[in-house]
Amino acid sequence: MLTKTKKQKVISEVAVHDTDTGSPEVQIALLTKKIEELTKHLKKNAKDNHSRRGLLGMVAERQKHLKYLAKKNPKRHTTILKKVGMK
Repeated sequence: MLTKTKKQKVISEVAVHDTDTGSPEVQIALLTKKIEELTKHLKKNAKDNHSRRGLLGMVAERQKHLKYLAKKNPKRHTTILKKVGMK
């Protein structure tokens, strides 16, 4: 799980404005961080199928946000991909 400080750090790196917590960029960045941490967990605990299902749900949700952002604003889409290290 993301601690409060890790979450604040991720939000501050990609936030569009000062009080931003719900923009697609922030949501994508938070999901990416959660996915990375859960992937580490699953490498150690290969038989944890409940967490694996949660991971797949997070990946699908992140894809939805990326698709929405690509459709609405392609420039912001490419920027967030670079920031979170997906491209």
